[in-house]
Amino acid sequence: MEVTDNHVASLLLNRAARLNFHTGNLVNWRCLKKKMPSPSEELQDCIRAILAEWRSRVTTDGLQESPDTVECSLAQTETVNADEREELKVSAKLFITCSDSAYISNAVNMACAALDVSNLDSVIIAPPPLEDGTELTLEHLQPYWGELENLVHNKQVLAIGTSDLDKTLLEQLYQWAQVKPSSNQVNLASCCVMPPELTAFAKEFDIQLLTHNDSKEMLSATDFQEAIKESIPNVRANEWTLKWILRYSAIVKSRGIIKSKGYILQAKKSVL
Repeated sequence: MEVTDNHVASLLLNRAARLNFHTGNLVNWRCLKKKMPSPSEELQDCIRAILAEWRSRVTTDGLQESPDTVECSLAQTETVNADEREELKVSAKLFITCSDSAYISNAVNMACAALDVSNLDSVIIAPPPLEDGTELTLEHLQPYWGELENLVHNKQVLAIGTSDLDKTLLEQLYQWAQVKPSSNQVNLASCCVMPPELTAFAKEFDIQLLTHNDSKEMLSATDFQEAIKESIPNVRANEWTLKWILRYSAIVKSRGIIKSKGYILQAKKSVL
């Protein structure tokens, strides 16, 4: 019986416990469906394209090894040229999609390894997931911020920032934190003008205010599983849970030009 790449790919995923994605440099991509996709649409298109490319490369040799971790990436991915590192600002925004703050160091380590850099210039963290009706508080942020502070102390990250914090919560975090937030992103979809009290606080304490257009939920569990199912038939997609998403960019400091950008994400198999 002929063994198809779909069959091999589904068997590998059904046997694995961890799934890592790396899009490579999206600046060089030509396969996104829309010219100006939203971040969520862009990510879904990336997952489908990467799975299709990975599926075409798998062989039956992989079935004999049955790796615990499946690495899904393009055949060739770019790293940061060491000679250009000082000319670039390498930044990341991290979306933790589960309640375990320990994944922060895992995500940053994977990003540094994928880009072949010793550290990231800055990391912004999106608000952690909360149950419906639960309001974000300092207590929710503290374990995540503590993990980021450890990365700063270990010189893996140079500056850390927040996203979607109002003036009250940003002030509470600033007063509590050992490593102060260097930036705070504001979603202009929900706020057309920066709130004056937030602007005044940020100016007083030298916090850069940035804007973004990310969805509150970057990628839902249903959309992630659907992307897997569409790309690889017969895979048990409902067993996979997305743990974190990291979006990175490398910008030429002197010119403000994006040299590279991409996504790295990790999913784990749930025990059903």
